[in-house]
Amino acid sequence: MRYRQMVLVILTALSASVAQAEDKKKSQTEEKKDSLVFTVVKENPITPVKNQFRSGTCWDFATVGFFEGEILRKTGRTYDLCEMFVANKNYVDEAIYYVRMHGDSRFSEGGSADDVLSVLQTHGICPEEAMPAPGSLVGDTLANFNEFFKVLTPYIEAVGKSKAKKLSPQWLVGYQGILDAYLGKCPERFVYEGKEYTPKSFAESLGLDFDDYVSYTSFTHHPFYTSFIIEAPYKWRLRPSYNVPLDSLMNIIDTAIDRGYNVCWGGDVSGNGFDRQGLAQEDATPTQELRQQRFDSWEATYDHVMLIYGKAKDRLGRDYYMVKNSWGESGRYKGIWYMRKNYIALNTTYIFLNRHAIGETTH
Repeated sequence: MRYRQMVLVILTALSASVAQAEDKKKSQTEEKKDSLVFTVVKENPITPVKNQFRSGTCWDFATVGFFEGEILRKTGRTYDLCEMFVANKNYVDEAIYYVRMHGDSRFSEGGSADDVLSVLQTHGICPEEAMPAPGSLVGDTLANFNEFFKVLTPYIEAVGKSKAKKLSPQWLVGYQGILDAYLGKCPERFVYEGKEYTPKSFAESLGLDFDDYVSYTSFTHHPFYTSFIIEAPYKWRLRPSYNVPLDSLMNIIDTAIDRGYNVCWGGDVSGNGFDRQGLAQEDATPTQELRQQRFDSWEATYDHVMLIYGKAKDRLGRDYYMVKNSWGESGRYKGIWYMRKNYIALNTTYIFLNRHAIGETTH
């Protein structure tokens, strides 16, 4: 009898323990689910989410979207600017640099906000409608570089690494032909809303001063309050960023967003905290030392560019940035990512913004 009573007591205790564990797990699941509901603190206007699809052009889509937002903020007008115009012109600039370096530099699909700014300043831009739709020339409905770069890369490597004592200018004619075949030929003139433009005159009509745009970063291997060229992939234009302490970098982002300015963000999305469904989480406390350690050890690399346009809080009161991606209307939030402030602090390579967002005049 006593044995049966002991067994009953043990079973009852085990049942209660299992029930408590299930309740705890359920509570944690509900808390996690509940925390994914966000309250917007500040949201600036943006243009619609686009899809870079099978192309390494996040830098292009994000920064073009940034400039579309700048036009919207300044003039109230919505433009759909052409990413493939930027890609075409940028890959020409990159190829010329690569050849001048005798192939001793990086050549790839990737880039940075610096590239888009340089194209706008040097070549101008056109509206999306003035060139073939992305991917259309290869039978796709979105940008698809799978075949394109398999053709382009060996071509430019053969030129750049040639042992010839003298190059003919025809290499650039052939190279341009490949670009035009896959991306479309950049127009010399076009009509937009009844008026004729060149790419340069169209860029000038957008109401922006391209000298207003600056880049900031935060690393300890260079002195603070000085400019340096970030030692990261895709930074071949060698445009310097201004180096500030981490708390200053985060204050710059917050100040810009609060004043109605968006921020183009370049950083790392390869870590476990960044998912494909619209979230970027980071529980570690951001410090200057941890940032530097991750950068130096390759834990945090420069592999993606996105657009920060707002701030939000989850149900637990944690701070997030609202970030526009270029992967189409994917994930929980239809192309928008909620990225923890801790994540941004630890994984930012650089930010790019209008200097007037923080009252900046010169460095």
